Order: sequence, then C-alpha cells, then structure tokens
Amino acid sequence: MSLTGALSNALSGLTANSRKAGLVSSNISNATTESYGRRVLELSPRSSGTSGGVWIDGVVRLEDAAVLSDRRLSDAQSGFADSLQSYATQVETLFGASGAAGSLTERYATFENALLTASSDPASTQRLDAVALAAQDLAAKLTVISAGVQSARTEADTAIATQVEALNSALSRVDRLNVAISDTVLRNGDASSLMDERQRVIDSVSGIVPLRSVQRDRGMVALYAGSGTVLLDPDINSAPAVLGFTPVATVTSDMTQDNGLLSGITLNGKAIRASNAGPLGGGTLGAQLLIRDEAGVATQVALDALARDLIDRFGPGGPDATLGATDAGLFTDAGLAFDPGDETGIAGRIRINALVAPGGAGSWRLRDGLGAAATGAVGDATLINGYADALEALRTPASIALGTGPKSFGQHVADLQSQVAMSRVRADSEQSFSRAQNTALRELELSKGVDTDAELQDLMLIEQHYAANARVMTVVDELMQRLLNI
Repeated sequence: MSLTGALSNALSGLTANSRKAGLVSSNISNATTESYGRRVLELSPRSSGTSGGVWIDGVVRLEDAAVLSDRRLSDAQSGFADSLQSYATQVETLFGASGAAGSLTERYATFENALLTASSDPASTQRLDAVALAAQDLAAKLTVISAGVQSARTEADTAIATQVEALNSALSRVDRLNVAISDTVLRNGDASSLMDERQRVIDSVSGIVPLRSVQRDRGMVALYAGSGTVLLDPDINSAPAVLGFTPVATVTSDMTQDNGLLSGITLNGKAIRASNAGPLGGGTLGAQLLIRDEAGVATQVALDALARDLIDRFGPGGPDATLGATDAGLFTDAGLAFDPGDETGIAGRIRINALVAPGGAGSWRLRDGLGAAATGAVGDATLINGYADALEALRTPASIALGTGPKSFGQHVADLQSQVAMSRVRADSEQSFSRAQNTALRELELSKGVDTDAELQDLMLIEQHYAANARVMTVVDELMQRLLNI
C-alpha cells in the first residue's frame, strides 16, 4: 500500500468515526425523547487500487415496525376504554352511591318514609309538607340525572368534532412530511429527523382511531384505519382523506343521529357508518360516538321509563279517586298531564303538581285528593296509604326498558342503580386491562430504542478507532517528511 493510499484509508476512517460519534451523541441525548428513532451509520468497504477505507452509505433510522404497530393499536384501545370509564363514572356520580345523601335511592327512601310518617298523623300540615318536599326532591333528582346525561352527550358531540379536526390536521401534516422525506431521500440526505416528526404526529392521533402504517417507496408511509379504510396512501392517491362532521351547541334527549338531528361523519364527502362498529371505531372517536348515540341514549331511555312508571303510579286510575282521566297526577309533565306518546325526555320534564308544591298552602290535597274542592276529614289517611301502596305495588311497567315482569317502584330504582354501578365496574376492568397492555407495549418499544450503556460502549470503540486512524496519519506524515529530507 502506498503512503497516499494509507493516508486516504485513514482519512476515510476519521470521517466515518466522526459521523458515528455525532450519531451516538444524538442517540444518548434523545434516549428519552418520544418518537425518536435510534440512528446508526451504514458503511461499506471501499476498494480503490491497493488502498482500502470505507464509504459512508448513509444514516439508518431503526424502529421495530411490529411493536410500533401493536402499540398504536393499543393506544386506541386504551383511549376507548378510558373514555367509556369516564362516562360510566360520570353517570354513577349523577345517580349517587346507593344510600348516600342526595342519591336517587336516598331520595326515593326519603319520599317513602315521608308517606309513612304522614299516614300516622294525616292532620299534621308539617308532615304533609314533608311529603310534598320529598316528592319534589325525587322528581328533581331525575331531572338532574337527565340533564347530566344530555350534558355528557353534548360533550361527546364536541369531542367528536375536535377529534375529527385533529385527524384531518394530522393526515395533512403526515402527507407533507411524506413529500419532504421523499425529496430528502432522493437527494441522498438524512431524513431521520423528519421521520421522527412524522412518527410524533401519527402517535398524537393514534388514540383517536386505530392506525396501521405501511411502508412505501422513498421512506414514505401509508396510513390505514384498523378496519382497513384508507386514510393516506401515496401509491393510491396523493391527497389524504378528509373527514367531515357538524357539531351542535346542545344535545337534547330527542336528538339522535337516526332522526337526523345529530351529525354523522363523512369521509371524502361520503357518509360512512358513524358508530363504534363503523370504519373509524375502536378508539376515542368510536367511544364518543358510542356515548352520544348508544350509551347516553340507553341511559336516558331507562330514566324516562322510571319517570313514567312514577307518574303512572300516582296518575289517573291510581290511588287518587278525585282525578279525572285527563288530569295531571301528583307527578306531571312540566306541570301538565303526561302524554304516553311523548315519553322521550320525560325524566327531564317531570315535576310535582303545582297544587301541592312546597311553599304553597295546598299540601292538604295530599290527604284529601288533588281534585278535592275542600278539605275533608283531617284524620283520614286513606289516600296517603294509597300512595305508599302504589310505590310498593307490583306493576308491569308500560316501558319495555324496565323489563316485562311486575315489580315495585323501589325495585326499579334498585335495578337501575345496580346497572349503573355494574357498568362502571366493567368499565374499570376494561380500563385496567387496556392500560396494562399499553404500558407493557410502550416498555417493549422503549427497550428496543436507545440503550445508553451500549451507546457509551460504542463511543469508546469509536474513540479507539479514531485514535488508530489519527496515528496512521501521523506515521504517514513522518514518513513523508523523511522522504522529503533525503
């Protein structure tokens, strides 16, 4: 090997080790940076006459595609479980813990006890007022729960709009990054930083929709929803998919996607199945659709059925014989007689009859009848006992949401309270499982990332290699100086 060949060989080694040292430094400093991919320098042997050396082929960004894909799918599953757990907890809070002050069960028990207390002394205006107040509190609790459920549906509708906007923005940014990465690769440049940014953007929305990434030419990627729906694919269409959604200011109990009062989702201008079972289900977007269009609606239906059962028990044909067929009973539809054909939202409209409302002078009607023209025998507890019996009577509910078997009103309350609690327990279990799985996958992903110990060992080898190449150049310089001095 000639002196110039040895010098060229050593110079290529110095250059390669300098680049490698820079990459190792970057790897160590970004060991904990989200979406950072470990870099390594790709080298190949150089053959030029009798001299050797190395060629720098480029920088390679390392990632485990399988683990990354599984982790992104787990992000969506975890986001779905978190959203449903949050909703289930919110509903349980609205109902209150069984027996706790202010809960639905406590309000019912208070009303029942007030009737029993009043029946022992029907002449007591104070006890009759307590019945009216307890009835008002029970109706108010149903109204508060109904309002809370609709508030949750409104929040879900707003969240859908926010997440659709985030998806559109992310897809557009990934498309632009794809172009920038492709251009960089074509110029034989290092696109690692652009790839880090692209991964960060994709990860930012991986909880919204289950995403699968597929490699394309020149470093670009295609994105598909878990259902296989194309969201971005440079090989098929240069433009990313565009989602459409129109939110509403407030969701009410009568508003559903089926009746057209709530918006669905469009994909590139075409309506798609907007539900968790649709092409974009499985993540937080699917969970919000489920809350708005299924879980929230089901909770409202059950509440309405319970409110209707309460109205029916104290309405015409019940214990109060002074009521006409079209009169409003003890519990009303916003002050009017309840129309059986207008059950939707009744839990939000149920009110105590104004004739016996607390603060007035009509509580005696709880003893003598809402339609009584004047007070009767103050010691007659027949109607009050009839009210208490109506609560305990085993009746087949008019609404299928309460089942088909005859039950007392108290049993209906207990059953609904139990369903709410069990839903929250199931949601907690699903959340715990999905979080544990997501944590395990994230730890696995990190374990395949930057190992600072290994990087430091590489840095020591790089230092030795750099020193060896520098020594070769020093020796060559000394030999050339001797030749020049001859």
